[in-house]
Amino acid sequence: MPTDTPTPQPGYRSLLRNREFAGLYTGFTLTVGASTLSGFALGTLVDRSTGSPFLTAVSMYGATFATVLGATTLMSVADGSRPRRTLVALQCVTLAGAAAQAVPGIPLAARFALLLILGFFQSLNTGTRMGLLAEVVPASAYVPARSLTNITAGGTSVLGFALGAVLLRHLTPQGLFLAAAALTAAALAVTAATVRERSIRPPRRPGLRETWAANAALLSRTGPRALLLNLWVPNGLIVGCEALFIPYAQEDAGILLAAASGGMLLGDLTVGRLLSAEWRRRCAYPLRLLLAAPYLLFALHPPTAVAAVAVFLASAGFAATLPLQERLLALTPEQVRGQVQGVESAGRMTWQGIGAAVAGGTAQVFSPTVTITALAAVSVCVTVVSRPYVNRTGRLTVAPGVTAPVSRRRICA
Repeated sequence: MPTDTPTPQPGYRSLLRNREFAGLYTGFTLTVGASTLSGFALGTLVDRSTGSPFLTAVSMYGATFATVLGATTLMSVADGSRPRRTLVALQCVTLAGAAAQAVPGIPLAARFALLLILGFFQSLNTGTRMGLLAEVVPASAYVPARSLTNITAGGTSVLGFALGAVLLRHLTPQGLFLAAAALTAAALAVTAATVRERSIRPPRRPGLRETWAANAALLSRTGPRALLLNLWVPNGLIVGCEALFIPYAQEDAGILLAAASGGMLLGDLTVGRLLSAEWRRRCAYPLRLLLAAPYLLFALHPPTAVAAVAVFLASAGFAATLPLQERLLALTPEQVRGQVQGVESAGRMTWQGIGAAVAGGTAQVFSPTVTITALAAVSVCVTVVSRPYVNRTGRLTVAPGVTAPVSRRRICA
């Protein structure tokens, strides 16, 4: 786990020379690409069939709401004694679902059911993958590894949507589903060929009871609970702000979306690659404020250029997730690393969906300008009010009769 002693951070190239990390990273990249193409294809299909903006949006992003089901039921599978076998099995389920979407003539209700099922298993896939990530790289490489995956996920999503738009000129949505299935199959092959079984893990039978016990331990302590709050809520509220760029800026929305992508890239590169562990700890709180504060300028109806600069700066604040994730990992016993990271990821994705839904509903009553400003103000308040609780850290008690050491260290946030 990260410590206060300065440790040299490996670069992205040295990380990719690690065969297992390279396999996890490549499989993750291919999976993100497949998910993007599949979502684009389903959204296009639903839009052509129904003409409903709401159903189209749900078809493209509704799977995020299913991730919370995985986090609250079977996420303990992420820490089983055979993580490679689990990851390969989950990839097989994903491949089957992607292939099923490619079948012509499936009713939309069945497609939405498939979407939710895949979202459920995808959350377990993420937890298992993140648990393995914490084992295949040294502690000093954890943040650079997460930074690289974050950057790649964003870039792959942008490229996936662009490629999907080009392919739809020549293919049907079913053709895109087949392309997504091919990428999923490639991810499965890479994972199976590069990831080895982790023999250091103790035997553990995953299930509902184990999932609930670890989740209860995670949420019962003030420090981890506050960390999760800061990883989920401010992030989700600002995603809600971004969801209103089109009604706010109309034809200039693309400029704001591009600024947001650029800011996220800069933040992840700077925090994940250039800052030491000590500076990441120091910057965590300012970055959480930076995530929301620039959006308060929207109350003044700034010109598009000024708004774009504000969005660029604010989006760099998304990099606050890296030091918070690093701290959460430091508080987590090894036997539940995958589950805790899976819960964190599922909750963050769910709150992004909640933030977009809240923003859209509020903007129906008030203007996009008022809504963006209000969401940013709430995000700042959550960050400020929760800061004292984030500073309180403690080790988790993970199972009946199994207690990890408790640390009462106070870490500057």
